[in-house]
Amino acid sequence: MIPLAQGLLSASNPIEVFALPFMWRALLTVAILAVAAGVVGLFVGFRELEFVSDGLVHSVFPGLVIGIAVGGTAGLLPGAVLAAIAAAVLFTVIEHRGGVGADAAIAVVLTGLFSLGVVLVSRQEGYVSQLQEMLFGHLLTVTPSQLWQILAVALVAVALVGVTARAQLFRAFDPAGFEAAGFRPLATDLSLGIAVALLVVAGVQALGVLMVVAILTVPMAVARLVTRRFPLLIPVAILVPLVAGILGLWLSFEWSVGLGATVSPGAVVVLLLVAAYLLAALVRAAAGARAGRSAGGRRTA
Repeated sequence: MIPLAQGLLSASNPIEVFALPFMWRALLTVAILAVAAGVVGLFVGFRELEFVSDGLVHSVFPGLVIGIAVGGTAGLLPGAVLAAIAAAVLFTVIEHRGGVGADAAIAVVLTGLFSLGVVLVSRQEGYVSQLQEMLFGHLLTVTPSQLWQILAVALVAVALVGVTARAQLFRAFDPAGFEAAGFRPLATDLSLGIAVALLVVAGVQALGVLMVVAILTVPMAVARLVTRRFPLLIPVAILVPLVAGILGLWLSFEWSVGLGATVSPGAVVVLLLVAAYLLAALVRAAAGARAGRSAGGRRTA
């Protein structure tokens, strides 16, 4: 792929870089995930369910392994969907009916299912390379059929959250009033859990099980640092991974061509997301410090 690219274009021209089929498919994949994660991540952030997202990412691993073992590449999506939904249901039911806290429920399901996946994948030939691909994804080799699958699953996740949006917000801001008003917490939590699980499935094919959690949680965390206006949260949370995706894909291509090394685009995108969060946190802290000094000066005067 790299020798072909070297012969076709100058790597320093981003327009020509993203004209390559594998590059624009990768960028479109990031765009789809950015939009879906911006919508679903709003409720994840308000409900402080980032650990749930991390748990679902790890819990989907055995579904990926079983799907590949049974149906090859075609079995990847069905296996991931079944495992993600099963994990979301287990999380929610154990939390509501098991008499334990949410963190304990997540830890039980996460460690159990992820360990099962490792055991299953170790029984296959060439499991080390398969494990690496599942963990870190293959953003530059997303096929047209996989792109359509990612779009379909992401749309279902967004639709599920959209239908229950009012209940989700009520549950996030006033849990006691939510139950007093006659709403069912279990059904609402299941809806959000399944939506997160489906988004995990949509992202895991391209980003891998260890990186999809970043695009689901970090952009909304950045948005909440950048703005306090509710209508701007989702747009900012969508813009951040879009910019990180464009820069990350271009930089990974540049480094791969220039250095003759294989640079993971998903890893670069995630590093840029983390850098955006750190920058937003520093700016927010500096602004808070200035406001504190100004308030102290006025009191002294």
